[in-house]
Amino acid sequence: MLLSKYFLPILKEDPKEAEIVSHRLMLRAGMIRQQTAGIYSWLPLGLRVLENVARIVREEQNRAGALELLMPTIQSADLWRESGRYDDYGKEMLRIEDRHERELLFGPTNEEMITDIFRNTVRSYRDLPLNLYHIQWKFRDEVRPRFGVMRGREFLMKDAYSFDVDAESARHAYNRMFVAYLRTFKRLGLTAIPMRADTGPIGGDLSHEFIILAETGESQVFCDQDLLTLDLPGDDTDFAADLSGVVSNWTTPYAATEEMHDADAFAALPEARQVSARGIEVGHIFYFGAKYSEPMKARVTGPDGVERPVHMGSYGVGVSRLLGALIEASHDEAGIIWPDSVAPFNVGLINLKPGDVATDEIAAGIVARLESAGLSVLYDDTDQRAGAKFATMDLIGLPWQLIVGPKGAAKGEVEIKRRATGERETLGIDAAVNRLVHETA
Repeated sequence: MLLSKYFLPILKEDPKEAEIVSHRLMLRAGMIRQQTAGIYSWLPLGLRVLENVARIVREEQNRAGALELLMPTIQSADLWRESGRYDDYGKEMLRIEDRHERELLFGPTNEEMITDIFRNTVRSYRDLPLNLYHIQWKFRDEVRPRFGVMRGREFLMKDAYSFDVDAESARHAYNRMFVAYLRTFKRLGLTAIPMRADTGPIGGDLSHEFIILAETGESQVFCDQDLLTLDLPGDDTDFAADLSGVVSNWTTPYAATEEMHDADAFAALPEARQVSARGIEVGHIFYFGAKYSEPMKARVTGPDGVERPVHMGSYGVGVSRLLGALIEASHDEAGIIWPDSVAPFNVGLINLKPGDVATDEIAAGIVARLESAGLSVLYDDTDQRAGAKFATMDLIGLPWQLIVGPKGAAKGEVEIKRRATGERETLGIDAAVNRLVHETA
């Protein structure tokens, strides 16, 4: 992709409305633009990262046995009246009417709608277990939207819903999602700690939030230092197996959000292992039994021939919110530092003298070789000063920079820079290409 042809509206100054690092950098890097309070347009660079995050979330949901569907953003108020939540949800719900005066709402979540789909299609325990998910836009009318995509009103969310014949089977479904979340955040380059959490308006009696530690976190969290070094489930994880041991390893050490904090239990830890910090929620899972299936009559016939309400759980990941969390966890004074797995481009190639025959030829050849190897390249072919080119690449945070200049071209050499460490190295053209292909494989 030629930078001269790309839509990348960089801001030189910090936007006044940006209160935290991620909001400031997303605006400056040309990733988003605010349309109205808490609602953003996603520009090309931001959309590429959003799609990469969604891809990883989707792959891990599929790996865990969940099946993807897509539900609409607009829901009938009648479904929410069946569950009893329509009047209880509060002013965060955007209530609307169509031209026929039918009461509708812009969905803040999808428990009611998925329960309606289930009750109209599934009748027997033989069709269980079942886990259905989608990645869809939600709307919650926050009283004070702030921090950019971290607390917006419109946001992209992955929400999954499990259906099981009894509590024991439902706990296995909960464990599968628990482990899938650990893997998802690992692949995104985040260390996420599962913490006991309040179930809030979703309901139920079992819930964990997945929290990353960050100075700009929304709430105070408390955990055992040992959780920061636990081994994460690997690619060989068998989601058909009993995963209770993995979950136990991650839930036995102390970890709780402020709402669920037990000061005495925390104080019983050795002082060196007590971690009290700010945290950002990036995922939340719930088991709530028959909270929705009972009032909405979502039942299946069990092995004994008796019809009973199904046991349900729901599992959310804030896909758009994750971009803010990733930046809060990985940035420096120059800009964003994207993990390789979600970066909008693998490599930023800088031509220090566009129009020069030698540098143009070398740069074009490198782009062709990298792209044929499956790497994505943003090629800065603009006539800006070298300092501005470097500043742009540092700001947008691509994992690797490759610099082609006249002096190096004369020697058949280029310079590569690792954004995360700042390490620079001068290599021959073949060696540089091979290094980048190897490092991003």
